[in-house]
Amino acid sequence: MEIFGIPLQAFLGQLMLGLVNGSFYAMLSLGLAVIFGLLGIVNFAHGALYMIGAYVAWGCMEYAGLNFWMALIIAPLVVGALGVLIERTLLKRLYKIDPIYGLLMTFGLALIAEGVFRDQFGVSGQQYPVPDLLQGATNLGFMVLPNYRAFVIVASLVVCLTTWYTIERTRLGSYLRAGTENPALVQAFGINVPLMVMLTYAAGSGLAAIAGVLAAPVIQINPLMGSNLIIVVFAVVVIGGMGSIMGSILTGLMLGIIEGLTKVFYPEASSIVVFVIMAIVLMIRPAGLFGKEM
Repeated sequence: MEIFGIPLQAFLGQLMLGLVNGSFYAMLSLGLAVIFGLLGIVNFAHGALYMIGAYVAWGCMEYAGLNFWMALIIAPLVVGALGVLIERTLLKRLYKIDPIYGLLMTFGLALIAEGVFRDQFGVSGQQYPVPDLLQGATNLGFMVLPNYRAFVIVASLVVCLTTWYTIERTRLGSYLRAGTENPALVQAFGINVPLMVMLTYAAGSGLAAIAGVLAAPVIQINPLMGSNLIIVVFAVVVIGGMGSIMGSILTGLMLGIIEGLTKVFYPEASSIVVFVIMAIVLMIRPAGLFGKEM
């Protein structure tokens, strides 16, 4: 059986691989959406934090002998602590001025981080093995799916939906949203707004680190891995709607699948299809698919 001249097996296989890529897009765009939606910062350092998370996982294995599961816990904590340092020393001075300064600051931080890691590790990349528990593959009939890639899809969905539920459906999430919209009023009720802001940026940084750890066994870890991906992820956030949590999740998964299918039907366009969709969406709905019109 064929679909538009493409064997069904190849079509479904590329669809599944697109879903894996979409899982990474969803996780990274989620962290960006959390930081922008709650703090109003266009965080260009997000790709660098993703890269650092992967290197922390590699360092845990290389220097401390720790396995993947320990790295999946340690890396978000380390990168989250780095996020606290960035927020307390730099970003907190920029909240009440034009957002462009936050963008320039985080862009500069990303360049510094990339330069430091390139000087330390070079650009050839580091290998990170798939954990023993997730070795092997499962025959789905139309393709043989590596168990680790299936785990990435499930883990990404769990992290994304848990984050969405925490922000949109819990009391903590309501405090966060209220604190960013009217900090003086929330502070009057005895809630420590600066602490909430700091922890929000740390949580967004931790989400980037989780994505980095999950990506480590799939791609070569190198200092450019964040900068190679961050532009696409920003496009995902813009298409979904800046600050929309669920919009970023759904758009990331959707665009990963579309990109995968484009590689089947028109491979030459696979590297630009996301940006073409972004241009079309912005012409029709400037706030994004799930964003709120001003």
